[in-house]
Amino acid sequence: MRKLVFVLALVPVLAYAQEVTRDGVTLSQAQETRAEDIGSQLRCLVCQNESIEGSSAALAKQLRVIIRQQVVAGDSSKSILDYMVQRYGIFVLLKPPFMPLTWALYASPFVALLLGVFGFWMARRGKVAAPAPLSDADAKRLDELLK
Repeated sequence: MRKLVFVLALVPVLAYAQEVTRDGVTLSQAQETRAEDIGSQLRCLVCQNESIEGSSAALAKQLRVIIRQQVVAGDSSKSILDYMVQRYGIFVLLKPPFMPLTWALYASPFVALLLGVFGFWMARRGKVAAPAPLSDADAKRLDELLK
């Protein structure tokens, strides 16, 4: 009988152990995993080359709280990402979608490669010829200027 009471007393503790509290929001393990996945797709607006999940900036923490609150509220991942883009602009996405606004972003590596190949080709192709020797009059004038 005591064992049964002990096991029944542990059930709420085990149920609580399945929840995670991060940044002041309590989530289930599945919700936390989903929130981390969403956060890993968003750029820290302070650090800029880091996701908000890996950033320790205060703004990143605030964004993580917003994401976790929306996950707990039952919002879809797409709606959370759309909310962040609407609020902070397309720059908040670590991998922005391919659209007219981001064409230059996606094309820039190829343009840089083409410019590099063209520059290398031009450098190899056109060796600069040695300048023509100075005429006697130019040499005399140069000597006067240098004195």
